[in-house]
Amino acid sequence: MAGSWLLGAGADLPGERPNAVLVAVNQEDGAGDSGPGSEVSLAELRRLADTDGLTVVDAVVQNRPRPDPATYVGSGKVEELAAVTERTQADLVIADGELSPGQVRNLEERVGVRVVDRTALILDIFAEHARTSEGRVQVELAQIAYQLPRLRDGGRTMSRVGGGRVAGGAGIGVRGPGEMRLETQRRTLRQRATRLRRNASELARRRERTRSRRARNRVPSVSITGYTNAGKSALLNRLTGADAQVRDVLFATLDPTVRRISTGELTYTVIDTVGFVRHLPHQLVDAFRSTLEEVSRSDLTLHVVDASAPDALEQITTVHGVLQEIGAGQVPELLVLNKIDIAPPEWVDALRRVYPEAVAVSALTGAGIDELRAVLAARLA
Repeated sequence: MAGSWLLGAGADLPGERPNAVLVAVNQEDGAGDSGPGSEVSLAELRRLADTDGLTVVDAVVQNRPRPDPATYVGSGKVEELAAVTERTQADLVIADGELSPGQVRNLEERVGVRVVDRTALILDIFAEHARTSEGRVQVELAQIAYQLPRLRDGGRTMSRVGGGRVAGGAGIGVRGPGEMRLETQRRTLRQRATRLRRNASELARRRERTRSRRARNRVPSVSITGYTNAGKSALLNRLTGADAQVRDVLFATLDPTVRRISTGELTYTVIDTVGFVRHLPHQLVDAFRSTLEEVSRSDLTLHVVDASAPDALEQITTVHGVLQEIGAGQVPELLVLNKIDIAPPEWVDALRRVYPEAVAVSALTGAGIDELRAVLAARLA
């Protein structure tokens, strides 16, 4: 369920799924055509909202070369968005992109409800799904990094700048009570972030000691990566007999799961990691860097792809981009085309033509798993 961090501290919707309206900008190219991934991105935003316990009641989309710097969409679309929000009695507007603090403020003044962006929505989902102490620390650090430049609530109810009698005779231009409240909020958040980073460093040292023990014992490691909801946890369960959580939602798994496999004389570990997504917030990449280092330190990356997704090639590109960002771009990769039980055969064939060394499997039915185990053993031997 969406939390108060996303909906605002004053939200009071007990037992109800809040209604949300989506707003997106399809950025046109020089020929006036919108980007090929715009519809897919909006569909993904719907799934993100559903994962966070929101009910999407409508969407407003505008084709334009770039987002409006003041209101994200043009003034005409803002009026349409306000009308849709009022008609649907929406509690929230979600933008399919990262909004600046000014864009959020201007939209909220025009629309009359809380406005958030894709980044805030993903952070809220991560906060809901984090289970371990390390995961919770990393998510809260990401939330603070996102929230600090956007603090403004104090200025709504109290003056930001005082002068004359308001400032106790100190003169024009000194800080008023609103500004002092904002400074107090910033200081509190920074102090909290300092304590969290200290905790994160200690947890990272524990993880490093575990890695060192595996390295001393010469145990090869395989990290499972891929786009969110590609079936990574299901594949881990199929390969190892583990019981990792499997749900048909985005970001069901945040905390790394490590399992050991023995095949003949070969023993290796398999690590399930957090899934990636388009426009993964950089705050999350920074906060989860120590966890994602499991990928960069592994001997092989098992890149799981949802072969039934119409944008599978774009998802592969997204994952490769994040792997490069965390320093794991040089780790040997084995591409696994998952969900062949529901993927159109021609889609699987097209992917195999692009990636001829990929292994096609179904984590649900077990098809292709024996071949995958054999290829893994050969690559690690």
